[in-house]
Amino acid sequence: MPVVQQGAINTTALIVPDLYVQIVPPQTLLLNGVPTDVLGVVGTASWGPVGEPTIVGGMGGYAASFGAVMPRKYDMGTQVATAVQQGAGNFVCVRVSDGTDVAATLAVLGAIEFTAMYTGSLGSQITLTFSAGSAASSWRLTVALPGLNPEIYDNIKGVGAQFWLNLANAVNKGNGALRGPSQLVAATVLGAATTPLAGVFLFSSGTPGSDGANGVTAAALVGSDSLPRLGMYALRSQGCSIALLADADDPAQWGVQIAFGLAESVYMILTGPAGDNIANAVTMKAEAGVDSYAAKLMFGDWVYWSDQANALIRLVSPQGFVAGRLANLSPEQSPLNKPLYGVIGTQKSGQPGGGTATTYATADLAALLSAGIDVIANPQPGGAYWGVRGGHNSSSDAATNGDNYTRLTNYIARTLAAGMGAYVGQLVNVSLFQNIRSTLLAFLNGLLSQGMLGRTGSAVPFAVVCDISNNPASRTALGYVQADVQVQYQAINEKFIVNVQGGQTVQVSVQTVPSNI
Repeated sequence: MPVVQQGAINTTALIVPDLYVQIVPPQTLLLNGVPTDVLGVVGTASWGPVGEPTIVGGMGGYAASFGAVMPRKYDMGTQVATAVQQGAGNFVCVRVSDGTDVAATLAVLGAIEFTAMYTGSLGSQITLTFSAGSAASSWRLTVALPGLNPEIYDNIKGVGAQFWLNLANAVNKGNGALRGPSQLVAATVLGAATTPLAGVFLFSSGTPGSDGANGVTAAALVGSDSLPRLGMYALRSQGCSIALLADADDPAQWGVQIAFGLAESVYMILTGPAGDNIANAVTMKAEAGVDSYAAKLMFGDWVYWSDQANALIRLVSPQGFVAGRLANLSPEQSPLNKPLYGVIGTQKSGQPGGGTATTYATADLAALLSAGIDVIANPQPGGAYWGVRGGHNSSSDAATNGDNYTRLTNYIARTLAAGMGAYVGQLVNVSLFQNIRSTLLAFLNGLLSQGMLGRTGSAVPFAVVCDISNNPASRTALGYVQADVQVQYQAINEKFIVNVQGGQTVQVSVQTVPSNI
């Protein structure tokens, strides 16, 4: 009684009389959408791997991987912090360096040298404590870095050089079942057979590491696409739906960011230079050739923000606020008229108590939005709070210039790219056409049922064609199969007009509203 997988035998050419059991895998005709809240952030930091995409879930995770927020331009932590205040909680972070950063080191008693796991100034804050171990005639090493749980290597034994070798192996390879390898330091035996000495050893007594941030530019944040990828290009295939290069205000680097966004279906959040004026911003955008739904260009009216980590009021780019708000919205939604949190002023409005209360005139907003440049402003149509004033990307095409167009289009495209590949390699027949169509319709129906698509009438807002009408034999014979999908998005109410007629001579007629409206 053979038991085989479906397709493993030719069921039209069996010779031996027997029972043949075929295992038929269950058909998967459903697509689960890809995440739309993953925010990629590229910038400098005081610690952590360089050029290595690292998943971060919030400020605690960021501090553990990259150190504290640093009060300087191109700081990655600043953008993560402002995005977290908007509700974002799923980041892929990439640290960038100018190449001058070094790892802090510490030699102990001429017998062993410890090197910080990563480059950056935070490594100089590592402390090593030698003390008596739990077992008799043993030693304990405690490796500590402020803000992180200490690493404890207990019951290290040995005499002379053998002790230091055992200690190095425990740090580098793990201390048996007690704990794994260190995530903070690496150890190298120097050769001296010195007797261990109880006490606290400070890395700061050695050479503190440099962050490698002083020479970073917007071009460095863009990075290189050759292996190993650096900067922005390290975000390839990381599942980001939104990305930003911290404070990258150089218009010469906007074009490559747009190209990356189109290639990866990532919404790139750009920013103009701090203190910019409207006329220059419009000219700069035109000269840079920025006109694409793949990027959102924020006006260079930077934001005053209270940096709690450094107890400072700082001027920071608007990117983190906007990206965080988008990441915390369903992709069919617009950030227009949605509150932004943590904004305490902008360059145009000034700081609280600064004696200025300048707001954008309608003419100012018209000039910016018609040029495809968005801005953070207060008030909003809904009240006196900070928010994104336009909800537009940088495209000049009215049909594609909404934030919701970019995000929903990328979401649908990335979901189909992630799930529809299962049909490649299957036989071209009516069943294949039916399965493809059923999968696509099920996904689109799911969007409709969840309110991500909507009806303005009785018609269904999508259509799928995958049959012989668009797959003639002349095409399928060459291995081509085509599915044509049309999806109608919900529009965003941007210009709300209320007509009011009042007066003593107005005649009011009462109209009965049907209950089904």
